[in-house]
Amino acid sequence: MKNRKQSGMTMLGFLITLSVVMFFIYCGMKIVPMYIEFYSVEKALASIAKEEGAATAPKDKIRAMFTRHMTIDYVSIVKPEMLKIESTDAGYNLTVAYERREVLFANLDVVGKFNAQQEVRRGAAP
Repeated sequence: MKNRKQSGMTMLGFLITLSVVMFFIYCGMKIVPMYIEFYSVEKALASIAKEEGAATAPKDKIRAMFTRHMTIDYVSIVKPEMLKIESTDAGYNLTVAYERREVLFANLDVVGKFNAQQEVRRGAAP
């Protein structure tokens, strides 16, 4: 009878591997929603830039458009007051800069700093 050497992962090895995988899944569950919100903000700014008459609209109307987009996309972290609107000769520069914190464990946080910019030009083709 031949002696066969067993191969494979031990229970301890499996549990360690499983805990590492679960840690990265947990981190992903905290980080991915931050980026989804950021991409929603970028999409809203791009959509405002494509709207006809946005370059000549008053700042209040642009802020209202931004608020509408944030409401539609269920983004509650980014407030309309975070939208900075700067007038330029060619139209407006829209900037949203914010920081997002998510608790990871006890006193350890994940911090994301986001900055989205969009230029709204007069006479730009939609």
